[in-house]
Amino acid sequence: MIDPNAFCSTLKKAGYDFVTGVPDSLLKELSKNFIKEFKTKHIISTNEGSSVGLAIGYYLGKKKPAVVYLQNSGLGNIINPITSLANPKIYGIPMLLIIGWRGEMNNKIQINDEPQHRFQGQITLNQLRLLKIPSIVISSKTKNFKKIIKQLKIKSIRYKTPVALVVRKNTFSKSNYNPAFKKKYNFVREDVIKDIIYSTKKKNSIIVSTTGMASRELYELRKIKKENHFKDFLTVGGMGHASQIAAGLALTSKKKIICIDGDGSMLMHTGSMGISSQIDNFLHIIINNGAHDSVGGQPTLGKSLDLEKIAKNFGYKMSFSVSAKKDLLKILNKCLKSKKSSVIVINCDKGYRSNLGRPGNDMNKRKEAFLKVLNK
Repeated sequence: MIDPNAFCSTLKKAGYDFVTGVPDSLLKELSKNFIKEFKTKHIISTNEGSSVGLAIGYYLGKKKPAVVYLQNSGLGNIINPITSLANPKIYGIPMLLIIGWRGEMNNKIQINDEPQHRFQGQITLNQLRLLKIPSIVISSKTKNFKKIIKQLKIKSIRYKTPVALVVRKNTFSKSNYNPAFKKKYNFVREDVIKDIIYSTKKKNSIIVSTTGMASRELYELRKIKKENHFKDFLTVGGMGHASQIAAGLALTSKKKIICIDGDGSMLMHTGSMGISSQIDNFLHIIINNGAHDSVGGQPTLGKSLDLEKIAKNFGYKMSFSVSAKKDLLKILNKCLKSKKSSVIVINCDKGYRSNLGRPGNDMNKRKEAFLKVLNK
């Protein structure tokens, strides 16, 4: 396995002094070291396209290529700035992309992964070829990563192009650094979801839950309570889009549509709240634990911003901020009874159970079952 300390040192020796990206589970040990080693020259951005924007600006200002890290699912978010700005035929901006390869392929055989990662895993290398981004795959068996980084840097500058390292699962060994998080609220996201389930049990409502742990916890809690989990739409992929899926659904339904969102996913596409806030049967619940909990617990901007004030200014007719669990049920019930668009920002600690289940493989069957509940 590759030591993340040694990898960061190699990047610095190669002349990379600015790193930006969106955390990924395959890169979590490396991204911890980015926080430690690059300090103020490391920015966890709100989405992958923004990371590329930062890298372009940094190069223009310092004439030095930056490092951009992301999960391969984020390739879709970088295509626009890569093809219309960084491409050698436009502005020719060199940068190093470090891409976690979920749903990875090995000799045309796919390594088992969750359903939402499989297709993306199959097309990742072809996407990079189509974008004409030179790439090299690395794994835990890669011994010459220092040489690879140096070669890619030379190619990136010579041809004025982005280049990529594609990272297989378990490439990096465990980091000796963990970002400090202070417990402040004495409840976590799963406690919030329990209260949402309790409050909506007898209500004519539908839940759309965001990517990652929120959907897994919602699924698991329904299973434990032996409740119908097909009344929930689990947004297992497409981070940042759950609120607009819920908004689109609300336009077609008389039911109360509830989006369980996270701070990281909400911040990915903040402007979309200007649309969902205009839909009266929409309730937006933003669970703010200040962390990318599903991919390693790296910090978001959630705790440094007034998310309730931001959401309110986007036009929600009712807005609340909750920092004490005892206040949650009362505010939930108030919003569920209301016929106005509402947002609740719930501040809590990060953390989740290690034995958390997963929704399973057949997402098409899940969709059909959800549609039956929706149309009742």
